[in-house]
Amino acid sequence: MVTSKKIFDPVHGFIRLSTLEAFLVDSPVFQRLHYIRQLGVTYLVYPGATHTRFEHSLGVMQVASQIFDQIASRLPEDISIDGSIPYWRQILRLAALCHDLGHLPFSHVAEKNLLGKGGHEKWTLYVIESHHLKDLWQMLESEYPGRNPKNDVIKISLGESSIRQIDHPIANECLSDWERVVSQMITGDFFGADRIDYLLRDSRCTGLSYGLFDYQQLIEMLRVLPSNEHSRWELGIEENGVQSCEALLLARHFMHKRVYQYPSVKAYGYHMARFMKYIYDKYNPLESLNEYLSFTDNTILVEAQKEMKKSSDIHPDCLALFDRSKRYVCMEITKELDVQGLQEFLVKKGFCCDHLDFGVNNSNEQRTSTFPVLKKSGTIVDGLDCSRLLIAPYITADVFIPSELHKELNQSTAV
Repeated sequence: MVTSKKIFDPVHGFIRLSTLEAFLVDSPVFQRLHYIRQLGVTYLVYPGATHTRFEHSLGVMQVASQIFDQIASRLPEDISIDGSIPYWRQILRLAALCHDLGHLPFSHVAEKNLLGKGGHEKWTLYVIESHHLKDLWQMLESEYPGRNPKNDVIKISLGESSIRQIDHPIANECLSDWERVVSQMITGDFFGADRIDYLLRDSRCTGLSYGLFDYQQLIEMLRVLPSNEHSRWELGIEENGVQSCEALLLARHFMHKRVYQYPSVKAYGYHMARFMKYIYDKYNPLESLNEYLSFTDNTILVEAQKEMKKSSDIHPDCLALFDRSKRYVCMEITKELDVQGLQEFLVKKGFCCDHLDFGVNNSNEQRTSTFPVLKKSGTIVDGLDCSRLLIAPYITADVFIPSELHKELNQSTAV
Protein backbone atom coordinates (compact mmCIF):
# COMPACT_ATOMS: atom_id res chain seq x y z
CA MET A 1 0.00 0.00 0.00
CA VAL A 2 1.34 3.42 -0.99
CA THR A 3 0.90 5.68 2.03
CA SER A 4 -0.79 9.00 1.37
CA LYS A 5 -0.89 10.19 4.99
CA LYS A 6 -0.50 8.85 8.51
CA ILE A 7 -2.34 9.58 11.74
CA PHE A 8 -0.99 8.85 15.20
CA ASP A 9 -3.41 6.93 17.39
CA PRO A 10 -2.89 6.46 21.18
CA VAL A 11 -4.02 2.81 21.00
CA HIS A 12 -2.39 1.51 17.79
CA GLY A 13 0.38 4.00 17.05
CA PHE A 14 0.75 5.31 13.49
CA ILE A 15 -2.15 4.41 11.20
CA ARG A 16 -1.27 4.79 7.53
CA LEU A 17 -3.80 5.66 4.84
CA SER A 18 -3.79 5.08 1.11
CA THR A 19 -4.93 7.82 -1.26
CA LEU A 20 -8.44 6.35 -1.41
CA GLU A 21 -8.64 6.01 2.36
CA ALA A 22 -7.37 9.54 2.88
CA PHE A 23 -10.02 10.78 0.45
CA LEU A 24 -12.71 9.10 2.57
CA VAL A 25 -11.26 10.33 5.87
CA ASP A 26 -11.13 13.90 4.54
CA SER A 27 -14.76 13.79 3.40
CA PRO A 28 -17.36 15.77 5.40
CA VAL A 29 -19.31 12.60 6.28
CA PHE A 30 -16.24 11.08 7.95
CA GLN A 31 -15.03 14.33 9.51
CA ARG A 32 -18.45 14.54 11.19
CA LEU A 33 -17.36 11.60 13.37
CA HIS A 34 -14.99 14.00 15.16
CA TYR A 35 -18.12 15.34 16.84
CA ILE A 36 -19.83 12.05 17.78
CA ARG A 37 -18.63 10.72 21.13
CA GLN A 38 -17.95 7.00 21.11
CA LEU A 39 -19.49 6.42 24.55
CA GLY A 40 -22.32 8.93 24.39
CA VAL A 41 -22.81 10.66 27.75
CA THR A 42 -20.46 8.32 29.64
CA TYR A 43 -18.03 11.25 30.00
CA LEU A 44 -20.43 12.69 32.59
CA VAL A 45 -19.47 9.72 34.80
CA TYR A 46 -15.97 8.85 33.51
CA PRO A 47 -14.46 12.23 32.51
CA GLY A 48 -11.86 10.71 30.19
CA ALA A 49 -14.47 9.08 27.95
CA THR A 50 -14.50 11.91 25.40
CA HIS A 51 -13.06 9.89 22.50
CA THR A 52 -15.04 9.85 19.27
CA ARG A 53 -16.23 7.63 16.46
CA PHE A 54 -13.48 9.19 14.32
CA GLU A 55 -10.56 7.55 16.08
CA HIS A 56 -12.52 4.37 16.73
CA SER A 57 -13.18 3.94 12.99
CA LEU A 58 -9.48 4.38 12.25
CA GLY A 59 -8.69 1.81 14.94
CA VAL A 60 -11.17 -0.69 13.49
CA MET A 61 -9.49 -0.32 10.10
CA GLN A 62 -6.09 -0.97 11.68
CA VAL A 63 -7.18 -4.08 13.59
CA ALA A 64 -9.24 -5.43 10.68
CA SER A 65 -6.16 -5.11 8.43
CA GLN A 66 -4.10 -7.15 10.88
CA ILE A 67 -6.79 -9.83 10.92
CA PHE A 68 -7.02 -9.84 7.12
CA ASP A 69 -3.25 -10.17 6.67
CA GLN A 70 -3.15 -13.06 9.14
CA ILE A 71 -6.04 -14.84 7.42
CA ALA A 72 -4.80 -14.19 3.87
CA SER A 73 -1.42 -15.74 4.67
CA ARG A 74 -3.00 -19.14 5.44
CA LEU A 75 -6.20 -19.45 3.39
CA PRO A 76 -7.57 -22.93 2.62
CA GLU A 77 -6.91 -23.90 -0.99
CA ASP A 78 -10.54 -24.72 -1.73
CA ILE A 79 -12.17 -21.47 -0.57
CA SER A 80 -13.54 -19.45 -3.46
CA ILE A 81 -12.51 -15.78 -3.63
CA ASP A 82 -14.30 -13.61 -6.17
CA GLY A 83 -11.56 -11.10 -6.92
CA SER A 84 -8.00 -10.48 -5.83
CA ILE A 85 -6.60 -10.35 -2.31
CA PRO A 86 -5.44 -6.70 -2.74
CA TYR A 87 -8.96 -5.72 -3.85
CA TRP A 88 -10.64 -7.30 -0.83
CA ARG A 89 -8.05 -5.84 1.54
CA GLN A 90 -8.89 -2.38 0.22
CA ILE A 91 -12.63 -3.06 0.47
CA LEU A 92 -12.19 -4.26 4.06
CA ARG A 93 -10.29 -1.12 5.07
CA LEU A 94 -12.85 1.20 3.47
CA ALA A 95 -15.71 -0.80 5.02
CA ALA A 96 -14.09 -0.42 8.45
CA LEU A 97 -13.93 3.34 7.95
CA CYS A 98 -17.56 3.41 6.79
CA HIS A 99 -19.12 1.15 9.40
CA ASP A 100 -20.15 3.95 11.83
CA LEU A 101 -20.97 6.78 9.40
CA GLY A 102 -24.68 6.68 10.20
CA HIS A 103 -24.52 7.22 13.96
CA LEU A 104 -26.75 9.71 15.74
CA PRO A 105 -25.28 12.33 18.07
CA PHE A 106 -24.01 10.64 21.23
CA SER A 107 -23.84 7.31 19.37
CA HIS A 108 -26.28 4.70 20.74
CA VAL A 109 -27.92 6.86 23.43
CA ALA A 110 -31.13 7.72 21.54
CA GLU A 111 -31.04 5.08 18.82
CA LYS A 112 -33.99 3.07 20.16
CA ASN A 113 -36.02 6.24 20.72
CA LEU A 114 -35.43 7.70 17.27
CA LEU A 115 -34.37 5.23 14.60
CA GLY A 116 -36.44 2.09 14.95
CA LYS A 117 -35.81 -0.94 12.73
CA GLY A 118 -32.42 -0.91 11.06
CA GLY A 119 -30.90 1.50 13.59
CA HIS A 120 -27.83 3.50 12.64
CA GLU A 121 -26.83 0.80 10.14
CA LYS A 122 -29.68 1.89 7.87
CA TRP A 123 -28.35 5.46 7.88
CA THR A 124 -24.84 4.17 7.25
CA LEU A 125 -26.24 2.52 4.13
CA TYR A 126 -27.84 5.81 3.10
CA VAL A 127 -24.51 7.63 3.49
CA ILE A 128 -22.59 5.02 1.49
CA GLU A 129 -25.14 5.23 -1.34
CA SER A 130 -25.39 9.02 -1.31
CA HIS A 131 -23.72 11.63 -3.49
CA HIS A 132 -21.29 12.33 -0.63
CA LEU A 133 -19.17 9.28 -1.54
CA LYS A 134 -19.99 9.00 -5.24
CA ASP A 135 -16.50 10.12 -6.32
CA LEU A 136 -14.86 7.51 -4.07
CA TRP A 137 -16.77 4.65 -5.69
CA GLN A 138 -15.98 5.96 -9.16
CA MET A 139 -12.26 6.03 -8.34
CA LEU A 140 -12.47 2.46 -7.06
CA GLU A 141 -14.36 1.30 -10.16
CA SER A 142 -11.60 2.82 -12.31
CA GLU A 143 -8.92 1.04 -10.30
CA TYR A 144 -10.81 -2.28 -10.19
CA PRO A 145 -12.87 -2.51 -13.41
CA GLY A 146 -15.71 -5.00 -13.43
CA ARG A 147 -16.27 -4.75 -9.67
CA ASN A 148 -19.08 -3.10 -7.70
CA PRO A 149 -17.08 -1.67 -4.77
CA LYS A 150 -19.97 0.27 -3.29
CA ASN A 151 -22.07 -2.88 -2.83
CA ASP A 152 -19.07 -4.81 -1.53
CA VAL A 153 -18.37 -2.14 1.08
CA ILE A 154 -22.03 -2.19 2.15
CA LYS A 155 -21.96 -5.97 2.64
CA ILE A 156 -18.67 -5.99 4.54
CA SER A 157 -19.35 -2.94 6.74
CA LEU A 158 -22.90 -3.84 7.79
CA GLY A 159 -22.68 -7.61 8.01
CA GLU A 160 -25.24 -10.26 7.19
CA SER A 161 -27.56 -9.85 10.20
CA SER A 162 -27.83 -6.04 9.88
CA ILE A 163 -28.45 -6.24 6.13
CA ARG A 164 -31.37 -8.60 6.75
CA GLN A 165 -33.04 -6.00 8.98
CA ILE A 166 -32.88 -3.28 6.34
CA ASP A 167 -35.72 -3.02 3.84
CA HIS A 168 -33.44 -2.55 0.84
CA PRO A 169 -32.78 -4.55 -2.36
CA ILE A 170 -29.28 -5.45 -1.18
CA ALA A 171 -30.89 -7.47 1.62
CA ASN A 172 -31.90 -9.99 -1.06
CA GLU A 173 -28.27 -10.62 -1.99
CA CYS A 174 -26.77 -13.50 -0.04
CA LEU A 175 -23.19 -13.08 1.10
CA SER A 176 -20.76 -15.63 -0.28
CA ASP A 177 -18.63 -17.60 2.17
CA TRP A 178 -15.69 -15.31 1.48
CA GLU A 179 -17.75 -12.14 1.89
CA ARG A 180 -19.11 -13.51 5.17
CA VAL A 181 -15.58 -14.19 6.44
CA VAL A 182 -14.36 -10.71 5.48
CA SER A 183 -17.40 -9.11 7.11
CA GLN A 184 -16.78 -11.11 10.29
CA MET A 185 -13.34 -9.48 10.47
CA ILE A 186 -15.20 -6.24 11.30
CA THR A 187 -18.58 -7.22 12.70
CA GLY A 188 -18.02 -10.66 14.26
CA ASP A 189 -19.09 -11.28 17.86
CA PHE A 190 -15.96 -13.19 18.83
CA PHE A 191 -13.21 -11.91 16.53
CA GLY A 192 -14.52 -8.65 15.02
CA ALA A 193 -12.22 -5.64 14.84
CA ASP A 194 -15.08 -3.37 15.92
CA ARG A 195 -15.38 -5.14 19.26
CA ILE A 196 -11.63 -5.48 19.75
CA ASP A 197 -10.99 -1.77 19.20
CA TYR A 198 -13.86 -0.43 21.30
CA LEU A 199 -12.88 -2.59 24.27
CA LEU A 200 -9.25 -1.48 24.12
CA ARG A 201 -10.10 2.17 23.43
CA ASP A 202 -12.94 2.49 25.93
CA SER A 203 -10.80 0.87 28.61
CA ARG A 204 -7.91 3.24 27.97
CA CYS A 205 -10.06 6.38 27.90
CA THR A 206 -12.17 5.57 30.96
CA GLY A 207 -9.06 4.57 32.90
CA LEU A 208 -10.44 1.10 33.63
CA SER A 209 -8.36 -1.99 32.94
CA TYR A 210 -11.29 -4.37 32.42
CA GLY A 211 -11.26 -4.06 28.63
CA LEU A 212 -7.64 -5.08 28.17
CA PHE A 213 -6.84 -8.52 26.76
CA ASP A 214 -4.23 -10.18 24.56
CA TYR A 215 -5.73 -9.32 21.20
CA GLN A 216 -2.46 -9.91 19.34
CA GLN A 217 -2.50 -13.55 20.42
CA LEU A 218 -6.14 -13.76 19.38
CA ILE A 219 -5.35 -12.43 15.89
CA GLU A 220 -2.33 -14.71 15.54
CA MET A 221 -4.49 -17.79 16.09
CA LEU A 222 -7.31 -16.92 13.66
CA ARG A 223 -8.07 -19.22 10.73
CA VAL A 224 -10.73 -19.70 8.08
CA LEU A 225 -12.39 -23.00 8.99
CA PRO A 226 -15.43 -25.05 7.98
CA SER A 227 -18.43 -24.20 10.14
CA ASN A 228 -19.70 -26.66 12.71
CA GLU A 229 -22.12 -28.08 10.14
CA HIS A 230 -19.26 -28.17 7.57
CA SER A 231 -21.60 -26.48 5.10
CA ARG A 232 -19.74 -23.21 4.77
CA TRP A 233 -16.53 -21.38 5.70
CA GLU A 234 -16.29 -18.94 8.58
CA LEU A 235 -13.81 -17.27 10.90
CA GLY A 236 -12.47 -19.65 13.54
CA ILE A 237 -9.47 -20.12 15.75
CA GLU A 238 -6.72 -22.57 16.61
CA GLU A 239 -6.98 -24.38 19.92
CA ASN A 240 -4.14 -22.33 21.46
CA GLY A 241 -6.17 -19.16 20.91
CA VAL A 242 -9.26 -20.19 22.89
CA GLN A 243 -8.03 -18.54 26.08
CA SER A 244 -7.53 -15.20 24.33
CA CYS A 245 -11.10 -15.47 23.03
CA GLU A 246 -12.29 -16.15 26.59
CA ALA A 247 -10.35 -13.07 27.69
CA LEU A 248 -12.28 -10.99 25.16
CA LEU A 249 -15.61 -12.34 26.48
CA LEU A 250 -14.59 -11.52 30.04
CA ALA A 251 -13.35 -8.06 29.05
CA ARG A 252 -16.67 -7.33 27.40
CA HIS A 253 -18.61 -8.68 30.39
CA PHE A 254 -16.79 -6.47 32.89
CA MET A 255 -16.90 -3.40 30.66
CA HIS A 256 -20.66 -3.82 30.43
CA LYS A 257 -20.89 -4.01 34.19
CA ARG A 258 -18.58 -1.09 34.93
CA VAL A 259 -19.20 1.20 31.93
CA TYR A 260 -21.89 0.42 29.34
CA GLN A 261 -24.55 -0.75 31.83
CA TYR A 262 -23.31 1.19 34.84
CA PRO A 263 -26.40 2.69 36.60
CA SER A 264 -25.21 6.31 36.55
CA VAL A 265 -24.29 6.04 32.87
CA LYS A 266 -27.71 4.58 32.06
CA ALA A 267 -29.44 7.34 34.03
CA TYR A 268 -27.66 10.10 32.09
CA GLY A 269 -28.35 8.22 28.86
CA TYR A 270 -32.04 8.02 29.77
CA HIS A 271 -32.27 11.82 30.15
CA MET A 272 -30.24 12.53 27.02
CA ALA A 273 -32.36 10.14 24.94
CA ARG A 274 -35.56 11.87 26.02
CA PHE A 275 -34.11 15.33 25.44
CA MET A 276 -32.90 14.29 21.98
CA LYS A 277 -36.38 12.97 21.19
CA TYR A 278 -37.72 16.43 22.10
CA ILE A 279 -35.15 18.15 19.84
CA TYR A 280 -35.69 15.76 16.93
CA ASP A 281 -39.46 16.20 17.15
CA LYS A 282 -38.88 19.94 17.08
CA TYR A 283 -36.56 20.09 14.04
CA ASN A 284 -37.34 16.77 12.32
CA PRO A 285 -33.83 16.08 10.91
CA LEU A 286 -34.84 12.51 10.02
CA GLU A 287 -36.62 13.84 6.92
CA SER A 288 -33.46 14.05 4.82
CA LEU A 289 -29.93 12.69 4.89
CA ASN A 290 -28.32 16.14 4.75
CA GLU A 291 -30.33 17.28 7.76
CA TYR A 292 -29.53 14.05 9.56
CA LEU A 293 -25.80 14.54 9.00
CA SER A 294 -25.95 18.18 10.14
CA PHE A 295 -26.71 17.02 13.70
CA THR A 296 -23.76 16.19 15.98
CA ASP A 297 -23.13 16.18 19.72
CA ASN A 298 -22.44 19.90 19.44
CA THR A 299 -25.88 20.54 17.92
CA ILE A 300 -27.59 18.87 20.87
CA LEU A 301 -25.43 20.65 23.44
CA VAL A 302 -26.14 24.05 21.85
CA GLU A 303 -29.87 23.27 22.02
CA ALA A 304 -29.41 22.26 25.66
CA GLN A 305 -27.73 25.58 26.44
CA LYS A 306 -30.61 27.44 24.77
CA GLU A 307 -33.05 25.43 26.86
CA MET A 308 -31.21 26.24 30.09
CA LYS A 309 -31.45 29.98 29.35
CA LYS A 310 -35.23 29.88 29.54
CA SER A 311 -36.73 31.65 32.53
CA SER A 312 -39.33 28.90 32.96
CA ASP A 313 -40.56 25.59 31.56
CA ILE A 314 -37.06 24.19 31.09
CA HIS A 315 -37.24 20.69 29.67
CA PRO A 316 -36.87 18.42 32.74
CA ASP A 317 -34.47 16.02 31.04
CA CYS A 318 -32.25 18.88 29.93
CA LEU A 319 -32.27 20.18 33.49
CA ALA A 320 -31.25 16.74 34.79
CA LEU A 321 -28.19 16.73 32.54
CA PHE A 322 -26.90 19.94 34.14
CA ASP A 323 -28.23 19.60 37.68
CA ARG A 324 -27.19 16.32 39.28
CA SER A 325 -29.89 16.60 41.97
CA LYS A 326 -32.57 16.42 39.24
CA ARG A 327 -31.17 13.24 37.70
CA TYR A 328 -33.27 10.10 37.99
CA VAL A 329 -31.84 7.00 39.63
CA CYS A 330 -31.56 3.84 37.56
CA MET A 331 -32.54 0.75 39.51
CA GLU A 332 -32.11 -2.73 38.14
CA ILE A 333 -35.03 -4.91 39.16
CA THR A 334 -34.07 -8.55 38.93
CA LYS A 335 -37.43 -10.04 39.88
CA GLU A 336 -38.78 -12.39 37.25
CA LEU A 337 -41.52 -10.03 36.15
CA ASP A 338 -42.24 -8.64 32.72
CA VAL A 339 -42.52 -4.87 32.38
CA GLN A 340 -46.30 -4.91 32.75
CA GLY A 341 -46.07 -7.14 35.81
CA LEU A 342 -43.40 -4.92 37.30
CA GLN A 343 -45.50 -1.82 36.69
CA GLU A 344 -48.52 -3.41 38.36
CA PHE A 345 -46.35 -4.41 41.28
CA LEU A 346 -45.08 -0.87 41.80
CA VAL A 347 -48.51 0.71 41.41
CA LYS A 348 -49.79 -1.69 44.05
CA LYS A 349 -47.09 -0.32 46.34
CA GLY A 350 -48.49 3.19 45.87
CA PHE A 351 -46.28 4.70 43.18
CA CYS A 352 -47.76 6.93 40.52
CA CYS A 353 -46.91 5.74 36.99
CA ASP A 354 -46.29 9.33 35.91
CA HIS A 355 -43.12 9.27 38.02
CA LEU A 356 -41.75 6.03 36.63
CA ASP A 357 -40.23 4.91 33.38
CA PHE A 358 -39.28 1.38 32.43
CA GLY A 359 -36.72 -0.11 30.14
CA VAL A 360 -36.07 -3.82 29.66
CA ASN A 361 -32.39 -4.71 29.50
CA ASN A 362 -31.93 -7.95 27.60
CA SER A 363 -28.35 -8.92 28.28
CA ASN A 364 -26.61 -9.46 24.96
CA GLU A 365 -23.69 -11.09 26.70
CA GLN A 366 -25.22 -14.52 26.35
CA ARG A 367 -23.49 -16.88 23.97
CA THR A 368 -26.14 -17.51 21.34
CA SER A 369 -23.59 -18.52 18.70
CA THR A 370 -20.19 -20.09 18.66
CA PHE A 371 -17.22 -20.65 16.36
CA PRO A 372 -15.12 -23.52 14.95
CA VAL A 373 -11.88 -24.47 16.69
CA LEU A 374 -9.01 -26.27 14.99
CA LYS A 375 -7.54 -28.73 17.51
CA LYS A 376 -3.90 -29.77 17.51
CA SER A 377 -4.99 -33.17 16.25
CA GLY A 378 -6.37 -31.54 13.10
CA THR A 379 -10.03 -32.09 13.95
CA ILE A 380 -12.49 -29.20 14.02
CA VAL A 381 -14.85 -28.89 16.98
CA ASP A 382 -17.39 -26.43 18.34
CA GLY A 383 -15.95 -23.63 20.49
CA LEU A 384 -18.16 -24.63 23.42
CA ASP A 385 -16.38 -27.99 23.52
CA CYS A 386 -13.09 -26.22 24.21
CA SER A 387 -14.23 -23.66 26.78
CA ARG A 388 -16.05 -23.91 30.06
CA LEU A 389 -16.48 -20.17 30.21
CA LEU A 390 -20.13 -19.22 29.99
CA ILE A 391 -21.60 -15.88 30.99
CA ALA A 392 -25.18 -16.76 31.80
CA PRO A 393 -27.94 -14.86 29.98
CA TYR A 394 -30.23 -12.73 32.04
CA ILE A 395 -33.11 -10.30 31.61
CA THR A 396 -33.57 -7.36 33.92
CA ALA A 397 -35.89 -4.37 34.01
CA ASP A 398 -34.41 -0.93 34.55
CA VAL A 399 -36.60 1.45 36.52
CA PHE A 400 -35.78 5.15 36.20
CA ILE A 401 -37.20 7.04 39.12
CA PRO A 402 -36.79 10.48 40.71
CA SER A 403 -34.13 10.37 43.39
CA GLU A 404 -36.55 11.41 46.13
CA LEU A 405 -38.58 8.24 45.52
CA HIS A 406 -35.54 5.99 45.29
CA LYS A 407 -35.45 4.87 48.90
CA GLU A 408 -39.17 4.11 49.00
CA LEU A 409 -38.98 2.01 45.85
CA ASN A 410 -35.89 0.23 47.11
CA GLN A 411 -37.64 -0.67 50.34
CA SER A 412 -40.87 -1.78 48.71
CA THR A 413 -39.08 -4.08 46.24
CA ALA A 414 -36.79 -5.60 48.87
CA VAL A 415 -38.40 -8.99 49.31
